[in-house]
Amino acid sequence: MIPPIVSYITFNRLGLTARNLKAILDTNEDFHMHIIDNHSSDGTWEYIKSLKDSRIITKTKLEANIGKIYALNLNLIKRQPGQYFITVDNDVYIETKDWISRFMKVFKAFPKVGLLGVKRGEPYGGYLPPVLYKEKGEASYLELVGQLPSEGEYYVPGHLQCLRPKLIDKIGYWSEENYFGDIEMSYRVNNYTSFKSGFVTDINIDQKQHLPCNKCLYQDKCKLKGTDETCFSIYKRVYKNPEFFEKFKWKFVETVRDMESGARPVYCASASDANSMENHIFNKEWAIENFKFYVENASW
Repeated sequence: MIPPIVSYITFNRLGLTARNLKAILDTNEDFHMHIIDNHSSDGTWEYIKSLKDSRIITKTKLEANIGKIYALNLNLIKRQPGQYFITVDNDVYIETKDWISRFMKVFKAFPKVGLLGVKRGEPYGGYLPPVLYKEKGEASYLELVGQLPSEGEYYVPGHLQCLRPKLIDKIGYWSEENYFGDIEMSYRVNNYTSFKSGFVTDINIDQKQHLPCNKCLYQDKCKLKGTDETCFSIYKRVYKNPEFFEKFKWKFVETVRDMESGARPVYCASASDANSMENHIFNKEWAIENFKFYVENASW
């Protein structure tokens, strides 16, 4: 089997990136990693360039922050046929050394599972949407129950996810048209495909949102030393997801209505994949408006 892609998107918070990425690279798991720096201004790119590991296939710095979904899809385009796709947020510290193997064990035991994630780590609560415990031999997972409503916490959070290749072939990309990420992804998978989604229970993570500067692995080379800024203060200033969701939630609502009426298929195209746009429905105006929001509000 081709080793899975690990998509790693960074955006400031260098202290967390250095800590959490090291935990992944310190394992013996096999993967093809593609790192995208979403236009950080805290020294993250210098750190990324310094990494030496044969499993890191590409390193890319974007000239502006166009939002996480755009970056995710740039990495998804690099997937080979038959290759699993894993996305890891830079606030995720993976404690379990054989974490990829544990994902694969569930996929092998349950052929109809298309999307797997893990519960949020501390400091977030352990809330789960309605799930059913599924077990087969030595493999088990928590399956999201039935069709999902478009509101509330009924989704697999996107901080650490793994997607089966056949599911990706069916659904395409994360939606650049509504930019609702893990919420819209879970909604499409559970409501409009035959695949199941859920949570692996034996992969442990934490999601610290802040580290003291004296605990940072990159502190000796930090370019912000002696300034009033930290990598976390920069991140806080340019993190605009709540504002985006408040302003453009109507796009997701309209997407749901179109899918319920049959006007929109489950497959989502990407502006980075010309062939997908030619052969599938794609609201380019919506997507450009989303890109523009992040470029203008979350890049500097």
